[in-house]
Amino acid sequence: MVIADATVAEMSPGQRYMVLVTVSSATMLYAMTLTIANVVLPQMRGTFSASPEEIAWVVTFNLVATAVVTPISGWMANRFGRRNVMLVSALGFTIATIFCGLAESLEAIVLYRIAQGAFGAPLVPIAQSTLLDTFPREQHSLVTALFGFGVVLGPIIGPTVGGAVAEAQNWRWAFFLIVPFALLTVLGIFLFIRDRKRTEPPRRLDWTGFLALAIALAAMQLMFGRGERNSWFESTETIIEAALAAVAIYLFVIHSLTSKQPFISFSLFHNRNYSVGICLAFIFGMLNFTLMVLTPTMLQDLRGYPDSTIGMLLATRGIGSIAAVFVVVRVSNWDPRMALSIGFTCQALSGYAMSQLDINMTYWDIAWTSTLQGFGIGMSWVPLTLIMFSTVKPERLDEASAVFHMLRNFAASLFISISIAIVVRSTFINTMALNEFISLFNKSLLFPSVTGPLDFADINSLALAGSEIRRQAIMIGYINVFKLFTVLSVLPIPFIWLAKLPRYDR
Repeated sequence: MVIADATVAEMSPGQRYMVLVTVSSATMLYAMTLTIANVVLPQMRGTFSASPEEIAWVVTFNLVATAVVTPISGWMANRFGRRNVMLVSALGFTIATIFCGLAESLEAIVLYRIAQGAFGAPLVPIAQSTLLDTFPREQHSLVTALFGFGVVLGPIIGPTVGGAVAEAQNWRWAFFLIVPFALLTVLGIFLFIRDRKRTEPPRRLDWTGFLALAIALAAMQLMFGRGERNSWFESTETIIEAALAAVAIYLFVIHSLTSKQPFISFSLFHNRNYSVGICLAFIFGMLNFTLMVLTPTMLQDLRGYPDSTIGMLLATRGIGSIAAVFVVVRVSNWDPRMALSIGFTCQALSGYAMSQLDINMTYWDIAWTSTLQGFGIGMSWVPLTLIMFSTVKPERLDEASAVFHMLRNFAASLFISISIAIVVRSTFINTMALNEFISLFNKSLLFPSVTGPLDFADINSLALAGSEIRRQAIMIGYINVFKLFTVLSVLPIPFIWLAKLPRYDR
């Protein structure tokens, strides 16, 4: 069966650029959803009476669903056609978004966010493979940079408009705001996306490999997401999740090595650039979304910022990414490894600067560090794509892109869970440590120059002191995360230079 009614070779330049606009809008949907959810997390936390780790499920389970469904997107595109898969995904994403706005409980919003992630998962990898397949290789750096506008416009539109709408109305309208964009994307996919002619019969789905991988990803996410709350391996639940993940990974690897048509062919990793790129993509995923999830809660809990202000501060990240677009094409054409090194260095500098913040952080402190991090993300995306896909055969682009985005999204959800666990554990440890100084045996508390207006013989003063100690302990937790973020940003830089320069036929 031929699923295409037009091949990419038959497309005019105008048609190709309409494809670029369409796939960019599909990518922007995912970015908008994530950043909007981040901005309204504090409001949602109040609505559902949830703890910080519970409300983080709204983001992490969305990423898990995306990570689980993403690897199957390559098979779905091969079996049903890119256009059909993107249409169904965009429609399902739109419906799930509407239900997110209508949710009445924490369980419901998490369920609808899982559906949103599952339906939205195929959009980004199929959009990327469609783009790379539509344009000749020598234009990939330019169109990938233009495609990046969709990636960076989402983080600007989402938090600014979503934060303002949520403050004027409530958090539900932040989700309803996405619906018109989603419907426009559905229309664009219907009008402009066309499939290549099929040159080989569709592959059968390796259900054993897919289910083993899905169980492994879900079990690991649950283990890291709930581990701190369950006291890690003191809990039977955590032990079961760890065992399930280990068994599933073992079955997936053994089955993939022995199956004639595995779900993910390990021959992909025989490609040196793709293998190096996958390792870099994992670190890139860990860095990409974590600060966007942590910053809103930090700003509201420790500084009392309103949603609109938090949205504006998060939007500065997108401004930095847009600035990078105007630089990254020229640097990537010269040497994508240099551009990628600059990107990770900027993220490391941003993380280090944030690790030096204290409880009295200002708007400017958050704005410039967020902008620098956004610049680093923008400088990383294009060269990472060029390095990974420059030597991948066209017929394997769907599979290669699916694996790339699966690992990127799983890494993001994994590091978010680890970061939240660090904040929670650091808060507990440092609260206990700082409380030791509030004691009748601490003679320094007898001096007004130390206690200021507080009188520790008064119960109200003791309450104020306890509250301030907890705020400082929480801040230490965030600082510990920023330090880890900095280390992870620096680690991959030497390995970037293991990749070979992509070469194109002119």
